[in-house]
Amino acid sequence: MNELFAVFQGHVGFFLLMLVRMSGLFITAPFFGSRNVSGRIRMSLAFMCALLLFPLIFRPELAIPDTLFPFAFMVIKELLVGLVMGFTAYLFFTAVQMAGQLLDMQIGFGMVSVFDPLSGQQVPLLGNFKYILAMLVFLSTNSHHFLFSGLINSYQLIPVGEVDFSPQSAEVFADMVGGLFVIAMKISIPVLSALLLSDIALGILARTMPQMNIFVVGIPVKIFIGLFVLTLVIPFYILFLEVAFNGMYQEMYKILLTLR
Repeated sequence: MNELFAVFQGHVGFFLLMLVRMSGLFITAPFFGSRNVSGRIRMSLAFMCALLLFPLIFRPELAIPDTLFPFAFMVIKELLVGLVMGFTAYLFFTAVQMAGQLLDMQIGFGMVSVFDPLSGQQVPLLGNFKYILAMLVFLSTNSHHFLFSGLINSYQLIPVGEVDFSPQSAEVFADMVGGLFVIAMKISIPVLSALLLSDIALGILARTMPQMNIFVVGIPVKIFIGLFVLTLVIPFYILFLEVAFNGMYQEMYKILLTLR
């Protein structure tokens, strides 16, 4: 009877560790971590994924601690792995919103913001537009399938119970955060360049025609130029997103390699 209970305890403990890692991913991952997706749906997805993968990933040789604190420590480490994976994907969409905020400040929409029901906060106008477009590309290209693929492969890279955080993890994460600013600039640089040229032209016009109120004339001109160039570069923006998503998954695997 004791042996049967020990086997049952090992299976349940291993399943809970799997469930915790998957729950961490669904809490922070794009789309799944939004406020529109209820916690009940997230937990149901995590439970179903853990149930389906349990026969493939279960390791009977893994010793599940009998006491509370060692097991809680293992749970925390598994949760952090899932959170890191989801947060890595979420950071890319943060860079998209950052690029939109840069454009808002330069075009003249700096004081304009809209309520984002996904995050429950006020977001910049163009930042919200670029975020929604990036989410549509993310879903239409089945990029969310790579999240599930990365989750499954994480159990091969980092087996359950063998998570080990190292100083290299912090370095990789810091480099990834620094790369967000580069992504934001790459997304916004075409429109920013056009707005810079328009500012130069308006400055020359202000010197040659001092009687003209450049401030009144410049605002609609910059809005028109910014929106016009933004419309032109949307096809290239979509292509850039597809390439950037691949880079996002590479960063995810890179940080997973530092956790084993």
